[in-house]
This record gives sequence, C-alpha cells and structure tokens, in this order.
Amino acid sequence: MSRRDDRGFATVYACVGVVLLLVLTGAAVHLGAAVLARQRAETGADLAALAGAARVLDRPDAVCARVGRVAAANGVEVRSCSVTGTDVLVIVQARVGVGLLAGSATGRARAGPVVASEARNESVHGDLWDRA
Repeated sequence: MSRRDDRGFATVYACVGVVLLLVLTGAAVHLGAAVLARQRAETGADLAALAGAARVLDRPDAVCARVGRVAAANGVEVRSCSVTGTDVLVIVQARVGVGLLAGSATGRARAGPVVASEARNESVHGDLWDRA
C-alpha cells in the first residue's frame, strides 16, 4: 500500500464522526424535550388539581371547568377530571416534539382537604412527644 492509496480516509472518518455527533446531539435534545414535557405535565396536573380542590364544594362540572382553565394556562390538556367526595382526580397530557418524533407526556394528580391527614399527623407527633 502506498501513501497514495490512503488519501481521503481522514475526510471519510471525520464525516462519519460528525454524523454520529449530530445523531447523538439530536437524541439528547429529544430526550431533554421529553423530560421537560413530563415535568410540565406533572406540574400542570398538580396545579389544576389544587385549583379544583379549592372549589370542591361547588358542583363537579364547575370544579372540572376550573381544572380545565388552570391546565390550559399551564400548556397541558385535560384528559380526565373527576370529583370523588372531596377529592379531585386529574389526568393531563402535554405534547412533545413535532413530526416523526412527536409524542406526549401524561401527568396525574389528586388533591383534596388535608383535615384528616393533619389530625393523623398530630396524633403521630403527639405520641412521639409523649414518649420523649
């Protein structure tokens, strides 16, 4: 093999390296967008459920209307809203990507009064303080 036969191999390797680097960068950006969409969906679900819980004494359709407004303000779409007793259960969806790499992330949240859990925490803390 002469020096003349090796001409251009560095260029080919450099092109392959650049293509691999671009593919890895694209995958990392898409993964980051998916993680961000998941976080946006969870945050939107939490805020929507809390907003609904603030109105839980109203009619269920009024509660879910409030949930829908708060979810839309946070850039997510309500998939399900239900009021069970004094609990509001919300499932939302956030879109991620465009074209072939499009998808969605789902967020779920439940909110309601904390009176029962506060009483339970006080009894647990009271027991701990009594033992000390």
